[in-house]
Amino acid sequence: MFKHVYTEQYPFDFYPTKARYHGRHVLNRHPDGLEKCVGCELCAWACPADAIYVEGGDNTDENRFSPGERYGAVYQINYLRCIFCGLCIEACPTRSLTMSNEYELALDNRQELIYTKEQLMAPLLPGMEAPPHPMRLGDDEKDYYTVASQAPLQQGAPNSTANVAGKPITGNAIEVGRHHGS
Repeated sequence: MFKHVYTEQYPFDFYPTKARYHGRHVLNRHPDGLEKCVGCELCAWACPADAIYVEGGDNTDENRFSPGERYGAVYQINYLRCIFCGLCIEACPTRSLTMSNEYELALDNRQELIYTKEQLMAPLLPGMEAPPHPMRLGDDEKDYYTVASQAPLQQGAPNSTANVAGKPITGNAIEVGRHHGS
């Protein structure tokens, strides 16, 4: 009651969000560049607002997008419906879907608020190769879920360098269920 009230001067001053803020979704990659999404559609089933649409596709030896048998061929999130509850990231068995700290999603065109897979995918970091390509971390998909193969991902690098508005994303994607700093 006796504290000085300060009004943030948004959009001129940007203040960092809390570490567990639920912002724009990010589809993550394995350290070799393959997608973590296996097209299981569990995120779409868990979404109470019916904002996620997923179509799974089958991997072949010539065209491999993920280490499993399937991958998310079509992935869309309708941010006009999304309520940012985080149930989709809780339901993801491969920890493919996470949420960044980006909160500036207002646009003039409603069609641009339906994000496609290309807009949601994390960028390729140094050492990653754009899919499709063969598995590089092992011979079996189980090799992709060992502690040694995930070590490069524990560095906490930002998941994206730009959003639709062209502003850099300052935060890291969060993984619900894991303790930060451990």
